Amino acid sequence: MNRTHSRRLTIALACAFGALAATPALAQEKNTAEKAWDATKSGSEKAWDATKSGSEKAWDATKSGSEKAWDATKDTSGKAWDATKSGTKKATNATAKAGSKAWEGTKKAGNAAADGTRSVGNKIGEQIPGTAQNDAAKAAGKK
Repeated sequence: MNRTHSRRLTIALACAFGALAATPALAQEKNTAEKAWDATKSGSEKAWDATKSGSEKAWDATKSGSEKAWDATKDTSGKAWDATKSGTKKATNATAKAGSKAWEGTKKAGNAAADGTRSVGNKIGEQIPGTAQNDAAKAAGKK
């Protein structure tokens, strides 16, 4: 073997051993890629779970707040209705009472006016011969 052959043999052996040494490095690179994929997948699942949990909490809070608002509105509406009903009843009763008093006053005034008119009519009738008032006045001795 001459020098050139020994150099070539040395180079060939070095390449062969280098290739053997590179095989675990490739396997190691594949293992690293799988680890990276698993970590990404795991992180994505954790992020999804956190988002889902946060969304559920937000929904529960919104639902709870909506129910509280509805209950408060319903309660306030009921109180407003009761107050309106009570106020309307009081106003109706006051109006009826005032109307009744006004009617009584009108009736009294009307009766007084009618009595005055009858009284004047009787006085006039006493002066006209042949009327019942004139005959009554003669019998009473006014004439």
